[in-house]
Amino acid sequence: MRLSQFIEQNVETIVTEWETFARETMEPAQTMSRLALRDHAAQILLAIAKDLRQPQTEDERHIKSQGLAKSDSSETSAATHGVLRQLVGFDLVQLTAEYRAVRATVLRLWKQAPKVIDANVVEDVARFNEAVDQALAESIASYSERVAHSRDTFLAVLGHDLRSPLSAITSALVLLGDSRSQGQQRDRALQIAKRSAASMRQMIIDLLEYTRTRLGRGIEIVAEAGDFSGLCRDVVEEVAAAHSDRAFVVQIPKDLEAQFDAARMRQVLTNLLSNAVQYGDPASPIVVTATREIAETTLAVMNRGKSISPDALQVIFDPLVQIPTTDSDRNGRPETSLGLGLYIVREIVTAHGGSISVSSSDADGTVFTLHLPDSTKSTV
Repeated sequence: MRLSQFIEQNVETIVTEWETFARETMEPAQTMSRLALRDHAAQILLAIAKDLRQPQTEDERHIKSQGLAKSDSSETSAATHGVLRQLVGFDLVQLTAEYRAVRATVLRLWKQAPKVIDANVVEDVARFNEAVDQALAESIASYSERVAHSRDTFLAVLGHDLRSPLSAITSALVLLGDSRSQGQQRDRALQIAKRSAASMRQMIIDLLEYTRTRLGRGIEIVAEAGDFSGLCRDVVEEVAAAHSDRAFVVQIPKDLEAQFDAARMRQVLTNLLSNAVQYGDPASPIVVTATREIAETTLAVMNRGKSISPDALQVIFDPLVQIPTTDSDRNGRPETSLGLGLYIVREIVTAHGGSISVSSSDADGTVFTLHLPDSTKSTV
């Protein structure tokens, strides 16, 4: 049996073994659905099998061996696979490991199949390795293009988001400098300037912390035992005061103690509540709950509204992925956003030794749930 025929007849077995490897060794894969994790794997294998059946000249072999082969289309299964892996948070090392696992799985399974070792076997193995390398090159190319596009989008959104509050501050200063403006006008202009400056300040803080995490330094925390319920109630009151048209329901027991960095945890809850305000149904309350379990504290923030798609849930904590929406105007939320808030939330929770997850459905709403262990260690 030639290798191309073996691949075609054993695609499901090969993909199943690869799926097990990915889920056990790659962090992004651990939360992916079976369908998302397997995306295009079978198609890539079948494309490789088809390539093995095609005659190949010496010139074509040389081009492939030098990594110079060009695909006729950017829409190959391998190229699409690279884009999707970037979207769900795989890095290039993990993407390469996938192909290494596929290569090893195919050759190991084929080795177990009865065959006569002849020139055809040697030819098949050589061409199989060339085809896998070509598929990997297509995935990496599309992955890199997607990263560049995301980076450009990120910079464009940054410029947009900074321009809006800057324009508001400029207009407010013009009004404040006009001697004809009245007291009420001046007060309103001052409030606009303060609010816009605070917005710009928060964006800059988020950018600095994003840069810190990308450089490998992580979020610094100083965790101490404290009144977690009191902190939560204070933050809810602050956010509710800024959004008097929204309802908040707090279900937190009194005197709930936890080990946490107060300033950082205030930032976490503020970001989660602000996210719920932006994306939630204005007619439904935002519900904040906290419970004490064995050796950990659990906090959940829930809002009703349009559920988040499974694909978007996979990337919701990624800072450089813009999640498309079809109702960006419905709740008055901006159509563009840096998307750093939830990323920083995850980094802060991780620095506490905890974890955060999100679920979303029309029946249960969108719920962000974080778990904080008692054994949090400070990182400075």
